[in-house]
Amino acid sequence: MPRIEPIPWDHVTPEQRQRYEYTIKFGGSPPDKTASRILAYAEHDHVPDDGDRHINYPRHLLGGRLLELLRIRSAQLGGCEPCMDARKVDSITDDVAACLVDPAQQAGLTERERRAIKFLDLLANDHHSIDDAVYRDLAEVFTTAEIVELGQTCGSMIGVHRFIHSLDPEGDSRPAISYDPRQVGVSWADLHGEEAQTAGG
Repeated sequence: MPRIEPIPWDHVTPEQRQRYEYTIKFGGSPPDKTASRILAYAEHDHVPDDGDRHINYPRHLLGGRLLELLRIRSAQLGGCEPCMDARKVDSITDDVAACLVDPAQQAGLTERERRAIKFLDLLANDHHSIDDAVYRDLAEVFTTAEIVELGQTCGSMIGVHRFIHSLDPEGDSRPAISYDPRQVGVSWADLHGEEAQTAGG
């Protein structure tokens, strides 16, 4: 059994059921829909007032300050200079951000914040060590929906920050790929035609 018990199939919404069935039909999910039924915990209708400012997580249960702490810590782990230097929530000063690096210095954080940062660190550095105890620890201060959303949010942030780091946005060497206005917002097939895409594949 997974570490988080999936929502029973007859308890997911008709909309979720329709999406899952479509995914299964095309081989994108196992027939038991286990992962989808776990992720369904975090589906909700609330969109925060500042949702459109947080393009990674426009719908969230976790709250703006916690999301911002996670964003900064993920940027630190990924070496994403512009993101780790940015501040989007007033209560997070440079001193608070600096304390995220060392768990011993996190006394100013809430228990939820400390445990969320610890989970992010594990997911980024040693995800194989995330066991039952880690999830039980999170469940002492987060709902199941929040835990699922925490995992999805952290996973997205970690990947984005590593990608941005790989772009070397503050580098001073010549770009590996030069600017070409024809390349903006188009696919390879748009630019070269369907035949070119078929030939390249």
